[in-house]
Amino acid sequence: MIANQLTKKDSKLSMAHMWVAFISLLIGGLMGLLQTLVRTGRFTLPFGIDYYQILTVHGVILALVLTTFFIIGFQFSLMSKTVGMSDKERVWAWIAFWVMLVGTIAAATMILLGKASVLYTFYAPLAAHPIFYFGLTLVIVGTWIACFVNFHQLYKWKKANKGEKSPLLAFMVVINMIIWFISTIGVAATVLIQFIPWSLGIVDEINILVSRTLFWYFGHPLVYFWLLPAYMAWYGIIPKIIGGKIFSDGLARLAFILFLLFSIPVGFHHQLLEPGIDPFWKYIQVVLTFAVAIPSLLTAFSMFATFETAGRAKGFNTLFGWFKALPWKDVRFFAPMVGMIAFIPAGAGGLVNASNQLNLVVHNTIWVTGHFHLTLATTVILTFFGISYWLVPVLTGRKLDEKTNRLGIIQTIVWAIGMFFMSGSMHIAGLLGAPRRSAFSEYNGSEQVTEWIGYQYGQAIGGSILFIGIIIMMYTFIYMTFFAPKGVEEFPIAETAEDAEPTPMIFENWRLWIGIAVVLIAFAYTIPFIDIIQNSPPGSPTFKGLIGNS
Repeated sequence: MIANQLTKKDSKLSMAHMWVAFISLLIGGLMGLLQTLVRTGRFTLPFGIDYYQILTVHGVILALVLTTFFIIGFQFSLMSKTVGMSDKERVWAWIAFWVMLVGTIAAATMILLGKASVLYTFYAPLAAHPIFYFGLTLVIVGTWIACFVNFHQLYKWKKANKGEKSPLLAFMVVINMIIWFISTIGVAATVLIQFIPWSLGIVDEINILVSRTLFWYFGHPLVYFWLLPAYMAWYGIIPKIIGGKIFSDGLARLAFILFLLFSIPVGFHHQLLEPGIDPFWKYIQVVLTFAVAIPSLLTAFSMFATFETAGRAKGFNTLFGWFKALPWKDVRFFAPMVGMIAFIPAGAGGLVNASNQLNLVVHNTIWVTGHFHLTLATTVILTFFGISYWLVPVLTGRKLDEKTNRLGIIQTIVWAIGMFFMSGSMHIAGLLGAPRRSAFSEYNGSEQVTEWIGYQYGQAIGGSILFIGIIIMMYTFIYMTFFAPKGVEEFPIAETAEDAEPTPMIFENWRLWIGIAVVLIAFAYTIPFIDIIQNSPPGSPTFKGLIGNS
């Protein structure tokens, strides 16, 4: 049942989030370009700027700010379209936006002043200015407000439509926000209980293993918080764009429920080489990590089934003839499709990272960064770009014209080429042992740098091409917002195929699925966490020399 229309108030709310996201893209992209140039050894940052300062800006503003604002803005539009938004809910949504924005500005200011060069993981004993941690806290609190706005929207709809199946996209949004809310409890706990008192000098020490464990309790589900909105577009938007229908509503819901169950209790696979965690519990979480591949494989099956049925419905009945029927010249399909294709090697790399044995080869090398750029910076970001080509015109009352479509196709190709050089060079350099996070200045003149340097130039070439892609995207965003022809653009929400199997109503049993998720988390973390607290050393003292650049 899709009867709601986006009001101007709804559009203004989502568009505010888009502005923050795209400004973040420009700033973060520039920082990424500078990093790749520095690593060639032939470029020096001006004005005394520190490499780790721009590395922190790049990670925080792209991996956290851009993604969070785009996702929440996109999800608000989905919820408004499918279940509606009341005036009271809209007020709280704006409160969420401003709390997040104030927190973002506070944290970013400390990074730019050189008082928080701690990377986006902010591992202790690196210490930042207290305002950085307060800023992070505000961002998290803002997202929690957004969570409860979305929860209330679906609750209100179900109360008014008792016994009915909830709209698929609204169901997906709520699943994603449940994952976010549960997982951010970990990072909120370490920031509020450990980092803020430590940075204020109230306590002299911090338990590093506890802080890292709480961070990675959040850090891996963060990946799925990024990925699931892309899946929302793949499942619920793309079928409409290609002239087809959703292959299976039930399969889509099952995939999202599996992400809820398996995405949170897996943080230990980021800590495989850390002492103080019993190997048995690492093994358990590695098994759960591999289980997350199941909903991704379900998604791949569902999407290609959708593509094939749509193509065959148009008369393309040969084995792969349906592939020709796909609208390759429509950027709304082309950009997400390139992202889907990139997810194949990205997923394979993820299996390497999650494996105890194979991870030993690539741990803490720039291979991991290359994997990150395939998953988030290619699969997710290209899908977000594909969403923006129709969403921004919808929000601004304009049309997706031929110029926008052409610019989008060019931008997607430029992005794919840039990421081929960037991520490919990172993966190869990582296999040769090149470390992640490093400017390599400490290795100058060594044999290692001689071996890595060619791939560093490859990263610089890729980074330069990607920045061109960012400039094209920013121009297109401005054009879509202010200069594209005025008109009514379609909000493309797909319908389920008539012959699809009925969706089991057990998928609507929120108490059941949230309960199972909590049980899995308790099983995976309770005993090892008690063991960590009882047996790990208290931590490391605060060192002034580790605070920012001081």
